[in-house]
Amino acid sequence: MNDSTSLDHALATSEDSIAAYLTKSPDFFERHAEVLTGVRLTSVHGHRAVSLQERQAEMLRDKIKGLEQRIMEMMRNSSENAAIAQKIHRWSCDLAAVVEARDLPHAITEGLRQVFDVPEAAIRVWDVAAPFSGSLFTMGVSSDVKAFASSLTLPFCGPNLGFEPVGWLSRADSVQSLALLPLRTGPVGAASPAFGMLVLGSPDPLRFDATMGTEFLMRIAEQASAALVRMRPAARTLSAV
Repeated sequence: MNDSTSLDHALATSEDSIAAYLTKSPDFFERHAEVLTGVRLTSVHGHRAVSLQERQAEMLRDKIKGLEQRIMEMMRNSSENAAIAQKIHRWSCDLAAVVEARDLPHAITEGLRQVFDVPEAAIRVWDVAAPFSGSLFTMGVSSDVKAFASSLTLPFCGPNLGFEPVGWLSRADSVQSLALLPLRTGPVGAASPAFGMLVLGSPDPLRFDATMGTEFLMRIAEQASAALVRMRPAARTLSAV
């Protein structure tokens, strides 16, 4: 070990010893208050020298500023969430007001486009009651899509990778991001097989990002599923009794 390395080691050991001593002796600066007044540190906002008290004040102001920014962000998120919740409520009320069950698929997609400003929306349902068989909203669904919908326990959000349901959209070529929502009886994550799928698309690649939260999309899926139960065979049988 050369002299320079030995000196560095000695200084580090000395600093550690001083730090340990001060930690164990909180009354040191009470006995030697003049030491505090003589300590000069570099300001975090420049290279000028400031007292320990000034440095602490600067650090406290920076901490307060950071907390204020976090509070503002939380307020913005809260306001945005409240606005989305209000839109979901409005959309749900519109669905409840639909008289004819046959009009529900159109009401669901049109409402999403108007209320939530979703550029593209389409829906397909299967295993419906006989009067609805052959309707446009039941066509063009492969067995693979049905199996895929049943496998989803959360809405899928991400880039347009050429999923079959994208073809249901009127302007499929312009879609850069999409959300696929399984429709089933009960919660989205239930074990029951899906009886439909709702696809939302956007030319904005970040509109339905893979990292986005899906809480509100889950509510939309569950509301749509609850409305569409009227088209299921069991629902029609019960209503006829």
